[in-house]
Amino acid sequence: MPDAIHHPFPEPPPEGGATEVAPGLLWLRLPLPMALDHVNVYALEEPEGWTLIDTGMHSRRSVALWERLLAGPLRGWPVIRVVGTHHHPDHIGMAGWFQTRGASLWMTRTAWLYARMLTLDVQETPTPESLAFWRHAGLPPDRLATRAAERPFNFADTVHPIPVGFTRLTEGQVLRMGRRDWTVRIGHGHAPSHATFWTDGLVLGGDQLLPGISANIGVYPTEPEADPLADWLDSCARLAEFAREDQLVLPGHKLPFTGLPFRLSQMAANHQTALDRLRAHLTVPRTAYGCFPALFHRPVGPAEEGLALVEAVAHLNYLLHRGEVSRLLGPAGEWLWQGQKA
Repeated sequence: MPDAIHHPFPEPPPEGGATEVAPGLLWLRLPLPMALDHVNVYALEEPEGWTLIDTGMHSRRSVALWERLLAGPLRGWPVIRVVGTHHHPDHIGMAGWFQTRGASLWMTRTAWLYARMLTLDVQETPTPESLAFWRHAGLPPDRLATRAAERPFNFADTVHPIPVGFTRLTEGQVLRMGRRDWTVRIGHGHAPSHATFWTDGLVLGGDQLLPGISANIGVYPTEPEADPLADWLDSCARLAEFAREDQLVLPGHKLPFTGLPFRLSQMAANHQTALDRLRAHLTVPRTAYGCFPALFHRPVGPAEEGLALVEAVAHLNYLLHRGEVSRLLGPAGEWLWQGQKA
């Protein structure tokens, strides 16, 4: 059903500009310094200013662009509230900057704790736990040596310091934003306790509800036995109970779209298909790194390697937790995964 998803707004707003997607609701787009080169931000008009949904990464370019947006399409009105969908830097990076200018911050408790913790946890070299995780995943020795010698990415590199103090979002809560009542629906898998917001005909989806691209589902050294793919599939099924064909979904990346029931089923089916390919691939022992050909449709280079690795482990952990695969440590400290024999 290639025509099941429609994009009523076929072009994004220009840099420094805004598109009104509903009365009093503006779509803004900020640049990102990565392959996925943008993030969507939404501004909801309030009687005394603006509520922002997400903020983009913190950088000199972002600060300059926000100053331009505030003076331009936001008409010089203050941002009084920032609502964060989840803790990732491209969504929460400028939240603390707005807080220093008087805005309040609203997030789920888990998302706020992750964001605050990670901005305070600056590492100049990879931790022993990270090195062990990469070794367990089967990262080749040359790549492991390269990573061991590099300064790792730190949240503080692209996230403004987040002050103490926030307002908690909870499942089922009704939140007044932009003269509309929105119901908070929380999803998991891409990020823990990811908030989405639902009102009549509109859904603010963050990265939980994306068109055309798949949100990364990853396992990290902080919780190496986690099963985020199960959380993602459960969230797709639960959010489908509230989805309608006519809802305009405002996602964290790409274009606003309709056709959410189909998209939710498609997102789940994409991972089920990937699991089927992985099961067929594991007739012989493989490392997580060695599962790239089965899981991804293109070569994985150094720039994509990190996200590919954590996603491969997520799919393997899903099968492990269901007793479909076993794993043994290999001679170099790598986990060797294999399907259970009938």
